[in-house]
Amino acid sequence: MSFHELGEWDSIADIVGAAYLIASLDVVEWTIGTLPLGSGYIQTAHGRLPVPVPATAAILQGYAFADDGVGGERVTPTGAAIVRHLNCHQKRHLKTPNVLVCCGYGFGTRSLPGLSNTLRALAFETENRQEAVENAEAVVIQFEVDDQTPEDLATGLDRLRGCAGVLDVLQSPVVEKKGRMAASIQLLAEPDALEHIVDACFLETTTIGLRHHVVQRRKLPREMRIVQVGNHTVRVKLVSRAHAVTAKAESDDAEQAEGSTGRMQLRQQAEAAGLRPEDHT
Repeated sequence: MSFHELGEWDSIADIVGAAYLIASLDVVEWTIGTLPLGSGYIQTAHGRLPVPVPATAAILQGYAFADDGVGGERVTPTGAAIVRHLNCHQKRHLKTPNVLVCCGYGFGTRSLPGLSNTLRALAFETENRQEAVENAEAVVIQFEVDDQTPEDLATGLDRLRGCAGVLDVLQSPVVEKKGRMAASIQLLAEPDALEHIVDACFLETTTIGLRHHVVQRRKLPREMRIVQVGNHTVRVKLVSRAHAVTAKAESDDAEQAEGSTGRMQLRQQAEAAGLRPEDHT
């Protein structure tokens, strides 16, 4: 009996090397991204096999794949076995993943030279990004201020932004009775944090009354990446939308560059780097 590809030296080296690193590192959790699907065929001791090869497809059922347009064998059985052994958690933010559910095979009666007369079907379950939109509740807190200096109000609002449970703080100018200019304040907050945020509003501003109500909130999956652009470290927020991933550089980090043009170029370069998985730290 021959183990052919399974016993090749490169496979043994991969397994031994991976085992040494796994045993040496004190890792709590192993993670991987969406796996590349690949395409085409490879020549083996069994003859020509479709990509992903049967062993890889069988091992990685339940994992998510995406076609990134690059053909060939992208995941080997050895790599698949290591992923399965480590029970790697997948982060599926950057591409709409297709989860490999099951594999099926059918065999014909005709003999073909150098080719197995086999039909294979791979069943994938597509995760819809729209279904990944998180539904949740939030509380809107609103009030107006017409007797607090702009400087002190700005300080108070900054402190409100730092309160636990506060999601966003907005300020807009309004005209109240007797033609008085005032500031209309709106906070978006977690429902569980309502009471202490209300107390903070009365502490940090001069308002003597406010309104609040519960609203439905939906948000898209997002993640923060840190990229290096030249000598600058920039945080980039990636958001998974229905048909694409968008990137937005943090404006505070872009202030490192000199001049309007420099800041614009730094933001553009950081956002482009954020969309390239190999460039994040």
